[in-house]
Amino acid sequence: MKKYTDTGKKDTRSGFGAGLEELGKTNENVVALCADLTGSLKMDAFKENHPERFFQVGIAEANMMGMAAGMTIGGKIPFTGTFANFSTGRVYDQIRQSIAYSNKNVKICASHAGLTLGEDGATHQILEDLGLMKMLPGMTVINTCDYNQTKAATLAVAEHEGPVYLRFGRPKVANFTEENQKFEIGKAVQLTEGQDVTIIATGHLVWEALQAAEALEKDNISAEVINIHTIKPLDKEAILKSVEKTGCVVTAEEHNYLGGLGESVARVLAENMPSPQEFVATQDTFGESGNPLELLDKYGLNAKAIQQKVEKVIKRK
Repeated sequence: MKKYTDTGKKDTRSGFGAGLEELGKTNENVVALCADLTGSLKMDAFKENHPERFFQVGIAEANMMGMAAGMTIGGKIPFTGTFANFSTGRVYDQIRQSIAYSNKNVKICASHAGLTLGEDGATHQILEDLGLMKMLPGMTVINTCDYNQTKAATLAVAEHEGPVYLRFGRPKVANFTEENQKFEIGKAVQLTEGQDVTIIATGHLVWEALQAAEALEKDNISAEVINIHTIKPLDKEAILKSVEKTGCVVTAEEHNYLGGLGESVARVLAENMPSPQEFVATQDTFGESGNPLELLDKYGLNAKAIQQKVEKVIKRK
């Protein structure tokens, strides 16, 4: 099995900041809007180097979405920045009406998603955002796994015409994908080859899936790990090709099992190739304050949980 190395832990939000800074130099139509969280979203470099293209709107997220929608009419490519909870739940009406319905070219960039927001607690730890955004017609939904991939995705969405939801996180996590990689929206990345089970993971859970696959290999279980960075449009071909070979699947995400990646995969299988599936996700619950790693362990969102689900799903084949 191919082995992956953590080249040094970095937060995915910094990958967004690095990508935005590069876009500031290479694309004069890119503008950035932030809702009083410039430092948290790592938008400082863009602000300092391109002050005429940076708009600090304050704690007025709904206004930010409306402003961003309006800027697209003049040919600008607006990137909005705030926490995932405020990027979706707080402003869903504005996104639906002003951005999605009229297919505006707005890039909704959301940090501090999921349980790994940690000590800020349940009111900030949104676990429903992928579901909210993927249900909007025409909305592209991306959830990246590490610093390098987040930077690459930020560059890629600027070239994509149409609304995008780009989700990333706060904690420093393993940085293991290629530097300066090409990011293809809607194209899954197969990380390992396997025969016994398919593990489909997104975001922070991709590294955990790789760790689970290594542990399973010691038990003579061959796991195929697929990184689904784009929740919508979903790479159905990659999913079906893998599950046809392995006969079962485990999905893993830092999100509620209702409405997330797992449900999207289940729909693809139900329509084309009904197969045993297990879900690693939160179970219709809110989060709580705590250390990010301890929260992932408590809510069953780590390599150990993935390994347990693999062992369970294989018995169902």
